[in-house]
Amino acid sequence: MAENETLECITEHERILQEIESTDTACVGPTLRSIYDDQPNAHKRFMEKLDARIRNHDREIEKMCNFHHQGFVDAITELLKVRTDAEKLMGQVTDTNRRLQEAGREVTAQTEEVIRCRIQQRNMATTVEKLQLCIPVLEMYSKLKEQLESRRYYAALKTMEQLEKIYIPRVSQYRFCQIMAENLPRLREEIKEISMSDLKDFLESIRKHSDKVGETAMRQAQQHRTFNSAVVKQVGVGHYTKPVYSLNGRTHTHTPNGLLIDDDTGDEEEADEEVLTAQDLVDFSPVYRCLHIYTVLGDRETFENYYRKQRKKQARLVLQPQANMHETVEGYRRYFNQIVGFFVVEDHILNATRGLVTRAFTDELWNMALSKIIAVLRTHSSYCDDPDLVLELKNLMVIFADTLQGYGFPVNRLFDLLFEVRDQYNETLLKKWALVFREIFELDNYSPIPVDTEEEYKLVVSRFPFHDAEIEKQQDFPKKLPMSQSVPQIYTQVKEFIYASLKFSESLHRSSTEIDDMLRKSTNLLLTRTLSSCLQNLIKKPHIGLTELVQIIINTTHLEQACRYLEEFITNITNVSPETVHTTRLYGLSTFKDARHAAEGEIYTKLNQKIDEFIQLADYEWGMAESDGRASGYLMDLINFLRSTFQVFTHLPNNNNDHASMSGKVAQTACMSACKHLSTSLMQMLLDTELKQISMGAIQQFNLDVIQCELFASSEPVPGFQGDTLQLAFIDLRQLLDLFMVWDWSTYLADYGQPTSKYLRVNPATALALLEKMKDTSKKNNIFSQFRKNDRDKQKLIETVVKQLRSLVNGMSS
Repeated sequence: MAENETLECITEHERILQEIESTDTACVGPTLRSIYDDQPNAHKRFMEKLDARIRNHDREIEKMCNFHHQGFVDAITELLKVRTDAEKLMGQVTDTNRRLQEAGREVTAQTEEVIRCRIQQRNMATTVEKLQLCIPVLEMYSKLKEQLESRRYYAALKTMEQLEKIYIPRVSQYRFCQIMAENLPRLREEIKEISMSDLKDFLESIRKHSDKVGETAMRQAQQHRTFNSAVVKQVGVGHYTKPVYSLNGRTHTHTPNGLLIDDDTGDEEEADEEVLTAQDLVDFSPVYRCLHIYTVLGDRETFENYYRKQRKKQARLVLQPQANMHETVEGYRRYFNQIVGFFVVEDHILNATRGLVTRAFTDELWNMALSKIIAVLRTHSSYCDDPDLVLELKNLMVIFADTLQGYGFPVNRLFDLLFEVRDQYNETLLKKWALVFREIFELDNYSPIPVDTEEEYKLVVSRFPFHDAEIEKQQDFPKKLPMSQSVPQIYTQVKEFIYASLKFSESLHRSSTEIDDMLRKSTNLLLTRTLSSCLQNLIKKPHIGLTELVQIIINTTHLEQACRYLEEFITNITNVSPETVHTTRLYGLSTFKDARHAAEGEIYTKLNQKIDEFIQLADYEWGMAESDGRASGYLMDLINFLRSTFQVFTHLPNNNNDHASMSGKVAQTACMSACKHLSTSLMQMLLDTELKQISMGAIQQFNLDVIQCELFASSEPVPGFQGDTLQLAFIDLRQLLDLFMVWDWSTYLADYGQPTSKYLRVNPATALALLEKMKDTSKKNNIFSQFRKNDRDKQKLIETVVKQLRSLVNGMSS
């Protein structure tokens, strides 16, 4: 075992020594550390082994030195011999080199000069060659600068394109070309910014000039419309030629066969008149230039979107009206001019550029604008209360529509709006004429028109279609026409209203039938609403008395007769026969009939009110012993008033049978109504619950008053009553008074309920109420009547009659 361990240790030491000999000195440390990590005292054995190895190498080195020592000595000896020759050779070489350097110095100088010249020549040729490539680039760049300074941006962009694609690539290695190439995008952006600035200036310019452009276009449209109307009238052709307004300074007209005829025929007069167009008023070059620039830069879509967006904003601004636009026609004119100018410019841009704006875009703009325009006009026209202003607005709308129609924009909705404006115009006319009618009625004296001369008569007849055979037969003047001064004035004003309404229908491209229908409908509104309302208000006014009401009846009768002349007047204006199907008729007949009926009713009402005023003056002494022997004063005054009042009815028109029967009917109805109201009022006076006692003397006095009423009724205050028809109004009073005056109770009670009864009109309740008032009087005035047999018998009779009357009343109620 010890031997084996010794062998292993020797083998390991050999391996370590070989590793130390073969490895770098810096890596010996780990190897040596392994010696100490093995068995104890191993390093001693390793040191012994190391010393043995060193001694072995020393013996080998010594052997080697001994073997090569003689050769080394011989080499040193030979080297010493060569050193002397080498020193001599070095001297010779040095001298030869010196001489050679001195001899070649001039050649070297000339050679260097030749080399330098050759280099310069080569550099010059290269420079010329490169300059020939650079000069066109510089020339193009200089040209670019000049174009930019002269604001020829489109040409500048073309130059930039040539520089980038052709010239700069040839000399791209030079710094200045790199600087140029770097500047070109910046120059493009500058051009875009400058052109965009020009576009903004252009947009601002057209915003300012839209008013003038629109004014010019609308004036041309109006001139063409006037010219076409004149041509149609001269030639007598019913075709409507539609004007087409171009922006190239020439105007064309569509003929019926579809051809285009130039209007500038070469006449000297027309040549003298220069027609302004949008190009004369607005410089369109900025938008063309900007469009081309953005197209070249490949950013056309951005430009188109920006332009359309800005124009939409401008459209909204143009369509925004001023708050007080409705106050003057100039406000509407400026509004229309701006809108027309805007769309004239858009039409020019549409036709002059390719795709900057499209027909779809302009149609979208127009539809948006049309809705806004209609809303604005509908709102502002509703504020207008002046028919003249509404009429001028209509004329502006027609020219506005014709102008835009000439540029191809649909305007049907505008003409539909005109019908709404027409209704507004009619409303303003109706309000205006309501004031006119009220003023006429206020200034009328409600008395027949006096005419002192034939000229005055003809003047009245010329203003109003009055025909009366009896008055015309009268040769002598003065004469009196039955109607008052307001009648011819009203008739004239109705005709003026028709003329005013007709003005709105002009230039609307409507047929005569439609115009006739519009005139008749508006005239019907005037008669049935405005004039009728004025008449109704007039009749209800407190200061209008019976005389005025009678005159109003006369006036409405004559106005009713004049309605057919108004229809003829409208027919003559429109040349539309009244027999045409669907022709509207005038409703003036019903208007004047209603007014006449209202006046008649007001007559009856005022007459009854006057009777009530007289009745209130009655002052009966209900406890008088005997009557005064004459009728009461208030009643005589009342009868005299009624007589004078019914005399007024003789002025009612009776120039024909219809009017005579009408006037008689009104007078008879008024007279009958007055008598019935008087009879009812007197009856109520007797039966008043506040009246507790009535003496026989008061009954006798009351009877005298009723007798006067009967005498008035029998005197035929109004002709036409048959027999004692009017007296029957007082029959209830008469029978009641006769019953009490005669004291015929036995007959009354015996015949009660019989058709042939003498006191058929006496109601038991009425007789009972009056009898009880007399019964109370008998008790109080005859204190000692119970001591006289006659008085006692009378009192018993009254009580008996009262009981029987009560039984009759109870029987009626049950």
